[in-house]
Amino acid sequence: MAILLAVVAAALVDRLLTRRGRSVAAALAGGQLTPAVDTRLRVLRRVLETSIIFIGVFVALSQFEALDHIANSVLASSAIIAAAVGLASRTTLANGVAGILLAVTQPLRVGDQVTFEGESGTVEDVRLTYTYLRDPNGTRVVIPNERLALGMLQNHTVLEATVSTEVSLWLAPEADAVRALSILRDSLPDAKVSLAEVAADGTRLCVTGSAAPHEERSTREDALRAAAFAALRRAGLR
Repeated sequence: MAILLAVVAAALVDRLLTRRGRSVAAALAGGQLTPAVDTRLRVLRRVLETSIIFIGVFVALSQFEALDHIANSVLASSAIIAAAVGLASRTTLANGVAGILLAVTQPLRVGDQVTFEGESGTVEDVRLTYTYLRDPNGTRVVIPNERLALGMLQNHTVLEATVSTEVSLWLAPEADAVRALSILRDSLPDAKVSLAEVAADGTRLCVTGSAAPHEERSTREDALRAAAFAALRRAGLR
């Protein structure tokens, strides 16, 4: 019975925070729910749900006389509790602890465009144990929060809502790289063209265009790459 009540209470809290919490948070933030507040609200919902269910399970177990003495002994021993929490934090609770830290420090927020370990996408949700990304192909990428907290994360939109557009072009070793730079600068006056790398198998040029909303980045880069290749082909360069 206690477990059932805990599940119902967790569902009610989740519904309350989903409906009323978002509107209250938006009002406090000036009428608009910011990504930072939205992320913290999502993690708070998960923390409350987990806490309520945990309490319900513990209350249900305490109803059994055979387990009552064990439960009281565990609660009375702070050393055992500390050891249990320490052990669980490396397994079950490690991602939860990392999720709370992510909500507090805000290295990423819901809606941000990020890159992590070669995977790029838009942050869909930051939960207590996992963070969900949606890549440009529509695939969901699930990252454990502990790994996310310890890894190298690139957040392209945390400071600005737009991201830079940049493409690379490789020229054959015998191609005139200096002439290619001149052609691209004349053909693409709004872009920045630079010599990025010279190697035995060719020369790499970097073409940087104007900033764009992250959802338009792929389209803008495709158009920039096509325009650059077309300009080089017209000049007889490959």
